[in-house]
Amino acid sequence: MEKLLISACLLGVTCRYDGKSKKAIDDIELERLGAKYELVPFCPEIYGGLPTPRIPSERIGDRVVMKNGTDVTENYNKGAAEALRIAELMGIKKALLKERSPSCAKSEIYDGSFTGKVVLGSGVAAETLKSHGIEVFSEYDVKKL
Repeated sequence: MEKLLISACLLGVTCRYDGKSKKAIDDIELERLGAKYELVPFCPEIYGGLPTPRIPSERIGDRVVMKNGTDVTENYNKGAAEALRIAELMGIKKALLKERSPSCAKSEIYDGSFTGKVVLGSGVAAETLKSHGIEVFSEYDVKKL
């Protein structure tokens, strides 16, 4: 069975910055995905060494900065490298990731002003996976899987 790397928060795991989950896939879709793929939950922020809960972070160019100004780019790069490592070890070719996350966003991120403004852009882990040939999907295009 083909494996699918999936943002753990989309499955209801409480790993987001606010200590909550973001279960954005209904049970029927989740059951369909589970029948078609072996789901491999992953959270790049956790694998990058960040705690839960944590201060919110946003991308500013190639950097990732917490709302208090702390640069956490190294943590995000480490989490992205671990996502790629797991994908390569397990032969994963597709990932379903959380849109707007500074790690997982496929095509929309917050602009770095911490005002809720969204711009085109990708998360660090999503960029890394895509650059290594892994197809990235967001919760908005789950039906394509």
